[in-house]
This record gives sequence, C-alpha cells and structure tokens, in this order.
Amino acid sequence: MAFKTPVFPAVDPEEFLQRPFFERVKVLSAFWAQNGFGSPRVLHLLYILKLVGLSTIGGLLVVTTTSEIGGLLDVRQWWDEPIVYQKLVLWVALLEVVGVGGAWGPLTGHFKPMYGGARYWLRPGTIRLPPWPRVVPLTRGDQRGVVDALLYAAILVSLAVAIVLPGAGTDALLAARPDVTGGLVRPVLFAVPAVLLALLGLRDKVPFLAARGEQYVPVMVVCATLDFTDMIIAAKLIIVTVWVGAAVSKFTRHFSFVVPPMASNAPFTPRAMRLWHYKNPPEDLRPSGFAHFMAHVMGTLAEFVVPLVLLFSTNRELTLVAVVCMVFFHLFITSTFPLAVPLEWNILFAYIGIFLFAGHPAGEGYGLLDFSEPWMLPMIASALLFFPVLGNLRPDLVSFLPSMRQYAGNWASAVWALAPGVEERLNELPIPVQTHNRQLQALGYPAPMAEMAMQMFIAWRSMHSQGKGLLSVARAYLGDDLDTYTVREGEVGANLVVGWNFGDGHLHDDQLIEAIQRRLHFAPGEFVVFWVESQPIHRPLQQYFVMDAALGIVERGRWDVRDLVDQQPWLPNGPIPLEVTWRHPEHHPAYPTASGEEALA
Repeated sequence: MAFKTPVFPAVDPEEFLQRPFFERVKVLSAFWAQNGFGSPRVLHLLYILKLVGLSTIGGLLVVTTTSEIGGLLDVRQWWDEPIVYQKLVLWVALLEVVGVGGAWGPLTGHFKPMYGGARYWLRPGTIRLPPWPRVVPLTRGDQRGVVDALLYAAILVSLAVAIVLPGAGTDALLAARPDVTGGLVRPVLFAVPAVLLALLGLRDKVPFLAARGEQYVPVMVVCATLDFTDMIIAAKLIIVTVWVGAAVSKFTRHFSFVVPPMASNAPFTPRAMRLWHYKNPPEDLRPSGFAHFMAHVMGTLAEFVVPLVLLFSTNRELTLVAVVCMVFFHLFITSTFPLAVPLEWNILFAYIGIFLFAGHPAGEGYGLLDFSEPWMLPMIASALLFFPVLGNLRPDLVSFLPSMRQYAGNWASAVWALAPGVEERLNELPIPVQTHNRQLQALGYPAPMAEMAMQMFIAWRSMHSQGKGLLSVARAYLGDDLDTYTVREGEVGANLVVGWNFGDGHLHDDQLIEAIQRRLHFAPGEFVVFWVESQPIHRPLQQYFVMDAALGIVERGRWDVRDLVDQQPWLPNGPIPLEVTWRHPEHHPAYPTASGEEALA
C-alpha cells in the first residue's frame, strides 16, 4: 500500500467498467479482502492526526484550561475529575454534530470536502428528514428553513458555552469527593443543549443522530438532574446499556460477515492476518472459523460479559482487569478504521470506562445499591432499555442507533441503481458539494478510476450478509439491464444528499427518495432503489422493497437470512430465494420470481 497514492485492482479501468456487474463485484470484493478500500497511508495518517490533534489533545487542552484542574500534562490531577468526564462528552458531541467526528472523510464518501454536517445544516433550503411528520405538529415538509438553521446554530453555541465555562461545586460533590477541585458543569448548561437537540430532532432526525443523541442526551439529562453519586451510577448504567445492547444485537448470523471486511480495511494489520478471516480467498470469501471466533468470542461474548462485571463487581482487582479489557476492546476497533470511522467515540468510551469504573468503583460507594433512591433504578433502566428492546423487536420503528445495534451487521441498507448519465442530475439538488465522481476527479483521479473507487463501496456491501440479498433483488428486478446501471451504496448516497450517514438505512428510505423526486422529477426506470429493513431479533426474515423514484414502491418481499450465509459476494449461483409479497398492479417489469412464476409487464 503506497503512502501517497491509492491502490487499485491490477486491471485496465476502462476495460473493467465494461464487464458485467457481478464480474466487477467479484474482482473488487477479492481486492477488498486483501487491501480494504486501498486507501493511501497518508489518508490514515490524516485520520490519526485529526483524532490525536483536534479531538484528543485539542479537547483535553480546552477542558483542562477552562476547569481549574491543572495543566494538560498533569494527568494524575485530572484523569478522575468529574468535570473532565462531563466536558469531554460535550466536546465529542460538539465534534459529532459539526460533522468532524465519526462519518468524516473519504472512508465515508466525503472526499472533497471531507465532511458534510454543518455545511448542510446551517444552510436553509437543504433537505431535512423529520422522524414523525404526520404526528408531530409543525414538522411537515422536507426543506430546511431559517428556523432550522438557527436552532442548529443554537445547539453549537450551547455546547461550546457549556465546555468553556468553569465548573461549580455542590454539597453532594464535596461530600463524596472532597479532593475534587474543578467542580461540575452547571446543570442548566446540560439542560439547554439536551432540549435543543430534542427539538431539532423532531424537525430533522439527521443532525440529532449525528450528535449521537441516543447516547449523549441521556448523559446530559442525568448530569442536569441528579446529585453527584447518583449521576455517576446512572452514567454507569448508560454506558453498560450501550455495551450490552451492542453485544445482544450481534446474536445473529450477520455479525460474522462484519469482521472480515473490517479487518481487511485495517491499515496496520498484516495481509496474511487479513486473509485468515476468509475461508479460501479469493475464491471463497465466506467468514472463516477464525473470523467467527473474533466475532463471537472476542467480540460479542467479551462485550456482553465484561461490562456486566464492571457494573456489579465490588472487587478492585477484578474491576481493573475488566477496565483494561474494555480499553483494549475500543483501541482495537479504532485501529481497524471501520468504514463509518467512529474513532472519537471509541477513544471517549475507553476513557469513560476508566473514569467511571476505575475512578469510581462500585465497592467504594458507587454501586447500584448506593443510589439515593433505589426504587428509581428500575425506572432508569427501563427508560434506557426501551429503545434497544423495541428496536430489536420492531427495527422498522427505531433507528439502529437508539436500538444500540452499532456495527452488528444487521442494518437497514440499500443500493441505488441509476440509469446512464442520471447520477449527474444529483448535482441539481440543494447540496453544497458535488457528486462523488466529481469530488474524486477534483482530487486528480481519472474518471474511470473515480468510478472504480465508487464501486468499491458496493463490493464492501456485497461482503456483508444483507448485501447479498440486496444484489439478489437488484438482479431479479433489473435482469441483465443491471449491467448498464450505475450502482451506488445507499449510505454513500445519503451522505451526499443530507450530509451525514452512519450506516442507518432509515436515512435513505422512501422518505428521502420522495424528497429527491420532488426536486428532480426522474422518469420511470431512471432511479431505482433496493432497500431492506434490519432483521428482528426473534425472526430469521428481512423485509425489502423496490422503489422506482418516479413510480413509488413497486414491490415488497422478504428473504430468509439463512439463505445468505453460504453465498459469495458475486452470487455465482444466482440470486438467493426471494418471496415477493406484493407488486404494484400497474408498475413492474417482467421477470421470473423465486417460485418460477413470471410477472406480467
């Protein structure tokens, strides 16, 4: 892998782009297994510099100089100061909602410029996506107005003010921690951004999720409402809910397919170790036994058991061992540069684990039984578990982020198929950037190589379980015409249109496609979307739909997840079995169904 130049498959780009679609998928998925995205090393250095310089050192410098707790280098003085924990949460929330935290940079499809975020959300006229427009008053429509932009700006200001103002002492804090010098962030400074984020989230779910509101707003609420000891115990419940919720979501067949392509994209992992994650690369790219072990023992089991040890252990040594395990867990994820690149989030969680459980052990007055009103704990736990439980049972109702299903491989997902030349029309949307091909060409990529780089995202999707299902639907619906379409990953498309995505297909479902269609008026067949919902935890089925932007949803169906696990990314045996449950009576092409029945044109 070169330092300044990307690596591409050893094929002629122009000849490559003339090949049938699934031949291209085979070449690119085999390439990904060995090289990941093929990014130049300088790109990873840029991510590291951002993480270390801006996010970590920059954040700690701001926090320590505004909190009267000693200097940046005096780590022993501030590592367990409550105000450091509070302000670092606010700092990372600010980075995320601006757009320079996770989902930043080329690994998410932001090439030039490298982030969306504030470029979109401070700009009236861009597309917004209200979560419940038919239910919540004053939220209908899909165009960002001046009020939306001002509300978003107010969130940025409120977070910045909360970070820079000095802390204040409280009687409860002094009673529990007389050694503390920095005090606590004033409760009102947590309440204001929490309320503003909730209000903005009702108008546009995208910046709310970008701020990781499902995790940081609960922290803001407990910091605004609880005394010190109760705040620490509630904060423990929050982070354990995140960890255990993520582990539970991995109890599916999907997660084993996440680890191999993630390991392949880890720039500092030896190539031989990357290939250990596959059965027999490049011909067999199913997860190997080693990949299953890494996924479900080092991943799922560790993420489930160790946090529970942290929550309930009163043994100091055992607690410290568990803290070290979770720190290494997050450092390992950081080292792989996963495609959504949640680097700041992982480093923050590593620190939070140290602060909460090593700095405030359960055996020293910060256990569940030390809560001032123990009867409230079931209420707090129920509130924290509501969305994870609902999201696992009814994923259609809840984003995978509040469901705590981070990086489980069980995502609502989509691929877009655009007729030749149609992608250029996306530049007519009210967006502050150009389409991805133009961005790459502005960086010096020849047009064929820019197109090959964009198809790399489809290869990545095809290596995951639900990608095989989506491409099966695309092949069944479009037939041989699929070879002529420009196929794009829906997540990358959402980044272009709304400025952010973290893998949530709910941000590019029919709501977004309808918003695009109202502005661009595509003709039938020009823009076709294949979309699938996450698998409910208690059923082996996934529901999909096919949407022609000009015609609306034209087909609904489902597949059995068990039919995905033995498939190669390029579907050499053809599409998986699909059960079509509904077709639009007027609009659908003629193609054979899984049962052999032929649809009428």
